[in-house]
Amino acid sequence: MAELHVELVAADRKVWSGEASLVVARTTSGDIGVMAGHQPLLGVLEPGAVTIRTTGESGEGTLTAAVHGGFVSFADDKMSLLAEIVELSEEIDVERAERALERAKSEGDAAAERRAEVRKRVVAVR
Repeated sequence: MAELHVELVAADRKVWSGEASLVVARTTSGDIGVMAGHQPLLGVLEPGAVTIRTTGESGEGTLTAAVHGGFVSFADDKMSLLAEIVELSEEIDVERAERALERAKSEGDAAAERRAEVRKRVVAVR
């Protein structure tokens, strides 16, 4: 199976790097799925889940992360996901996300509400 190299990077850290067979992300143009051999692309990431079907030395698996803003680029079977905030599903505290959602709703903070909803969706697919 053909692979692509993926770099998932937040503003403050390199979150994950490795080989994958498929990456699914939400952009301003809609959801995209990218496999090896895909045509080059550059897009703006929307808040949402990024799913990476991992391959390589660590074996096959699925990595899911909540991504809040940023960019995606792909060329020559190399993908970069550069985001303002990235939270791997296993890093997300469900109770804290629920409290943040309730607080955002009560304060009328649409951006915080969107971030909390993304966290909850990512945790739901763990």
